[in-house]
Order: sequence, then C-alpha cells, then structure tokens
Amino acid sequence: MTYDLFIGDRTFSSWSLRGWLMFAKFGIPVNTHLVGLYSGTMAQDLAELAPARLVPDMRDADGIAIGDTLAMAETLAERHPDAGLWPKDPATRAFARWIVAEMHSGFTALREACPMQLQHQIQGFEPSDAVLADLLRIEHLWTLAKTTYGTEGPWLLGEYSLADVFYAPVTARIAGYKLPVGSLAQDYTVQTIADPEFV
Repeated sequence: MTYDLFIGDRTFSSWSLRGWLMFAKFGIPVNTHLVGLYSGTMAQDLAELAPARLVPDMRDADGIAIGDTLAMAETLAERHPDAGLWPKDPATRAFARWIVAEMHSGFTALREACPMQLQHQIQGFEPSDAVLADLLRIEHLWTLAKTTYGTEGPWLLGEYSLADVFYAPVTARIAGYKLPVGSLAQDYTVQTIADPEFV
C-alpha cells in the first residue's frame, strides 16, 4: 500500500517533519505532496482531504484521509505491525505512548519561544523560566527512556520508534537555539540531527 502524504516545508514545520519521518524511517511507501503552508494556498491544497485544515495529512490507497500526527501514527502502526513503529515490549510500548502523547499536547513554552527551523543557529537566545522547565521535563523523560528502556540501542527506547519521530523537532530546537541541556540530551540531539532521514 502506498500512501499520499501532504506536508509543509520540513525546514520550518515541525509537524511536517514528524509526518515525513513516520514514513521515511519505517520504510512505508509514500508519495509526498508539498502544501502551501506559507503561501496562502494550504486550504485549497487540502480541500480534497476535508475536514483537514493543518499539516500533515495522509491518504491511503482507498482514499481514506487521516489527519493529525497522533492519529496518523496509530493508523500506520495498526496497518504495519511489523514495521516497528511502536516497541514490541508491552511496558516499553506503554511508556513510548505516554511520552509521545505528552509531546503531542505539551511543552507549549518551548514551542512558542523557539519555532523550529533547520537553517541556522540563533545567537544570544535567552530561554525563559518556562522554557527551562519544559527542557527539564524533556530531559527527565529522555533520561528515563534511555536508562530504563533504551539500553539495547542508540535511540530513546533502543530501536528507533515513534518516540524518536515525535521528539525529533525538539532536537532541532535544542541545536537551533543552543539551549542548555545535559550531555545525554546533547548527544541525542547530535545523533538525531546527523541521521540521514532527518531532513
């Protein structure tokens, strides 16, 4: 089954980057369509996927449209159980879903203060207390992931999973704004950004 994926520019759209990685990292066939996220044509470009209004969105071979990264992730995991989107171990999978859901709905201070972009480093950025609190929570989750569930591989939960997909834009923010994080988070950031599929 080949899907159609509708995204904005992955250089600036964190959600589009996530949508792209869901397919690219797990070898799921896809045709990618660039939506006019910044040109004013997004509503027109997504009209055939109603009620879609934001990117990313996907459409399967039967014409079924699915929007929102979390719904897309669960749909792909359900349809491609052997692709490894979620960890196989039940406890690890439960933790993966937890931290993905927290990323999906949280860390608003970091998101608002540090829009994702992959072109350059912002000089002299001073994070607010709220941004620092978000970073502290993210570091806590990453440390728990790596030390409790991810000891058998290089990614958050060992093997690459949807947890890495959802936190990839966070690593772009850490690098792009030179945010203060510890060595584990810094190493994970470098590893993620160096991954060939990242951009």
